[in-house]
Amino acid sequence: MAEGDIALRVDGAKCHFDVSPSWLTRVLQSSPKRVLRAVDGVSFSVPLGKTLSVVGESGCGKSTLARMVVGLQPPTAGTMAFTPIDKPDGTRAPPRLQMIFQDPYASLNPRWRVGDIVSEPIRELHLIDGEAAIQARIGELLGIVGLSPTDASRYPHEFSGGQRQRISIARALATQADFLVCDEPTSALDVSVQAQILNLMRRLQEQFGLTYLFISHNLSVVRHMSDEIAIMYLGRFVEVGPAEQVFSDPQHPYTRLLLETIPNVETPNRDRRPMSGEVPSPIAPPPGCPFHPRCPMAEQQCRVERPVLKGEGRMTACHLV
Repeated sequence: MAEGDIALRVDGAKCHFDVSPSWLTRVLQSSPKRVLRAVDGVSFSVPLGKTLSVVGESGCGKSTLARMVVGLQPPTAGTMAFTPIDKPDGTRAPPRLQMIFQDPYASLNPRWRVGDIVSEPIRELHLIDGEAAIQARIGELLGIVGLSPTDASRYPHEFSGGQRQRISIARALATQADFLVCDEPTSALDVSVQAQILNLMRRLQEQFGLTYLFISHNLSVVRHMSDEIAIMYLGRFVEVGPAEQVFSDPQHPYTRLLLETIPNVETPNRDRRPMSGEVPSPIAPPPGCPFHPRCPMAEQQCRVERPVLKGEGRMTACHLV
């Protein structure tokens, strides 16, 4: 893939948090520092105009990674570089970045009307001059996400969860964003509403050429949304590849266990091995492969040697693959 086809390139990104007790407590108890490794060295690239989904259980570091990409959380180590892209005015500049948050009930200011929420980035970035033009743009954005221009005069509490998430998407589009980081944007919504929001996001991607970094714990949700999928476990990627290949031929044992949790109406009584055990603590991860305490295929090498992510196009971090 050419460099110009990459919107974001991340190399060796880490985010560690010092969760140690106070210095005096450590001295009195003779205890060492405690470091939480939320993201522990991930490298990936997001193709321009495509969707990379990061999937994993709660607590694996997905949301921390999303916050690092948008600059809300500084990385402890590693680099993140956005590739300049062609803008409509003929210039080249890094893609404009926006985030769609997980909870539509908490991400909107309850004291502001919808029109003020959507117009704030337009005014702050001085994207449009003139009040009449700004109001016209607000109505256009609300129409794009499936709402009425008259909704601009209403408050967020007057909308359902799915409608609030549409408002969040309209606010992100108001900045003329090219790259959207979506942190579980449908997890707080009903299943039928999830489908509506996902279909809206796919339509907007085709219409405006958007690039998505999509964060989720639900493989069912991202199956028809993603071009590539990265499976994350305990701060690291364990499998990365094209979405259909990951679903049709999962290679890492953790990916297989995740896929077995998806209900299948065609074979509801198929033999399945339930996922056992809890996710180890990122403060004190197990030696060797971090998944080996839960892996039904673990061998002695897995308990002492940490696998690295390797492969061409399709990458897996497993000694047995």
